[in-house]
Amino acid sequence: MEQNPNRYTITAALPYTNGPVHIGHLAGVYVPADIYARYQRLQNKDVAFICGSDEHGVPITIKAKKEGITPQQVVDKYHGIIKKSFEEFGISFDNYSRTSAEIHHKTASEFFKKLYEDGKFTEEVTEQLYDEEANQFLADRYITGTCPKCGNEEAYGDQCEKCGSSLNATDLINPKSAISGNVPVLKETKHWFLPLNEYEDFLKQWILVDHKKDWKTNVYGQCKSWIDDGLRPRAVTRDLDWGIPVPVEGAEGKVLYVWFDAPIGYISSTKEWAAREGKNWEDYWKNENTKMLHFIGKDNIVFHCIIFPSMLKAEGSYILPENVPANEFLNLEGNKISTSKNWAVWLHEYLEDFPNQQDVLRYTLTANAPETKDNDFTWADFQTRNNSELVAIFGNFINRVVVLTHKYCEGVVPQPASFSEIDKQTLNELTAYPSVIASSLERYRFREAQAEMMNLARLGNKYLADEEPWKTIKTDEERTKTVMYVALQIASALAVLSEPFLPFTSEKLKLMLNVKSSAVETSLRWNDISKNTELLKTGHKINKAELLFSKIEDEQIQAQLDKLQASKKMNASTSSAQAAANKKVEPQKETIQFDDFMKLDMRVGTIIEAEKMPKADKLLVLKVDTGIDVRTIVSGIAQSFTAEEVIGKKVTVLVNLAPRKLRGVESQGMILMTEDAEGKLVFMNPDTDGVENGATIN
Repeated sequence: MEQNPNRYTITAALPYTNGPVHIGHLAGVYVPADIYARYQRLQNKDVAFICGSDEHGVPITIKAKKEGITPQQVVDKYHGIIKKSFEEFGISFDNYSRTSAEIHHKTASEFFKKLYEDGKFTEEVTEQLYDEEANQFLADRYITGTCPKCGNEEAYGDQCEKCGSSLNATDLINPKSAISGNVPVLKETKHWFLPLNEYEDFLKQWILVDHKKDWKTNVYGQCKSWIDDGLRPRAVTRDLDWGIPVPVEGAEGKVLYVWFDAPIGYISSTKEWAAREGKNWEDYWKNENTKMLHFIGKDNIVFHCIIFPSMLKAEGSYILPENVPANEFLNLEGNKISTSKNWAVWLHEYLEDFPNQQDVLRYTLTANAPETKDNDFTWADFQTRNNSELVAIFGNFINRVVVLTHKYCEGVVPQPASFSEIDKQTLNELTAYPSVIASSLERYRFREAQAEMMNLARLGNKYLADEEPWKTIKTDEERTKTVMYVALQIASALAVLSEPFLPFTSEKLKLMLNVKSSAVETSLRWNDISKNTELLKTGHKINKAELLFSKIEDEQIQAQLDKLQASKKMNASTSSAQAAANKKVEPQKETIQFDDFMKLDMRVGTIIEAEKMPKADKLLVLKVDTGIDVRTIVSGIAQSFTAEEVIGKKVTVLVNLAPRKLRGVESQGMILMTEDAEGKLVFMNPDTDGVENGATIN
């Protein structure tokens, strides 16, 4: 592989069309991929930036069952939402396709048949988990259970999302069907397998030797763990009725396994694009002078680094990825993003709530990108990044430059006089930024690259603040012209260098500076900045100033926090309802006579004193005013309540219970308690909420 290829195939993980795109997807995959693709285009590279909707995953069928519609209706709905969101957000795919497209069905089928005819598969009859009530084999995502590696009780049949381990459904402890909730049984079925064990030597050399130094630590580590553990044959077909039918005889009722089908979507999407643009798709997949990169999240590492490369190697005519820069996960306000719990910031909703502010989200997600560890998005940080950085630094510098150019130079780039040492130093610093930013981008350090771009805006702000053209205009007009000339060169450089990170801002800035905005046609070029050439020539007329960024107010942020809080309350309510539904109600005790009941003397009382029983974890010593006296009652509630929080509580007291000594203290009655739906102790009194029918009074 040549060191500086002119052709790039850049893929971004195909999103499942069982829901919209959220900020976790953007931070992990799509924003860094877009930054890299835009940067390479600015280097005049031949780029194919490829993606599409993954429409054959089991989550699609789960969503369809949940919504009472067909899988096709699900994918049509979400493919439209996702594609539109990406377009409005400025993700610059050269092609965004879908795996339900005819060209994909044809490409995936032909790929399978090539391997089948070349004898690359093994055919095995195995025992698969089967739901007898639903009368169907269970795909991996229809099975949940306990992860054998970390103990997570909500692991799926193909993966544990807590520890990231890839699993086989039969590995799960206490598996159950997601369809019926029943324990599945094992039943024989025939499938085709890709014998990954036969590719171990190839993968050891390619990953553990060839890419030991240039792949990210998390990617290399996960691959090494898998290889060291020993690779086993992996099924490439499944017993399902949704997907691409297996194109060989004797495979009725079977489809291509989604992780065989989906990555081929990159190839079919490239074919679709090449046919439209009059290009040869094979140049981007089979030419050794092409550099291929897969941008993914960490949950897709194994599939893109071990399984898909083994598929390509088995086929024999494809190039392999040069790098697979996978990111970790992004959390939201301290908690894991959860689509099922609506704990997410959805892209299409963001675009509605913050119109024309795509770059603010791009900037914040890049600044907090989970490149080496899981990171956290907060709305407070989002607001601060906008107001204190984009508005106060970048926007402030550009606004001052453009306004002052119109005020002092009639909107025309002035002829500079002699340069001072500070002018020369500033222009010299300017020339270093393209290579510094490029170095970070080529190493997939997008946070670092964006920070350097902002440092250029800081350089411009400091230069204006130090040189004070608003003062020199009164005493030295020629000096003012020179300062404005230098400041305009910095602004011009920002218009180019910001484009990968802030494409909408870059476009607005280029319009303000009155230069063409197309990366191909523009007179402003990335590599020109490093040559110390004149970016905006003397005599060039610029347009009027427009604000690049606007301040985000507290009210806007509070609205987003309120939305999340509503989700949290809804989740708590749902959890309580589910807990109540799952809670086993104690059976009724043996029948008593009315006279037995009348022997019980229950009174409303108030706790007036409380203290912890020494050397007893569970006991509180209470003084209770029962209305007939004040008595001591020892109650085993210390693990649920502190002494301070029970004082003043109204309680129900069984007052005629025979006294009993506990730890040397005579208890003269019993406080009646019960449990709420979540198993927490609550007092039995007229104000008690959340107590379910059937709860026992203890």
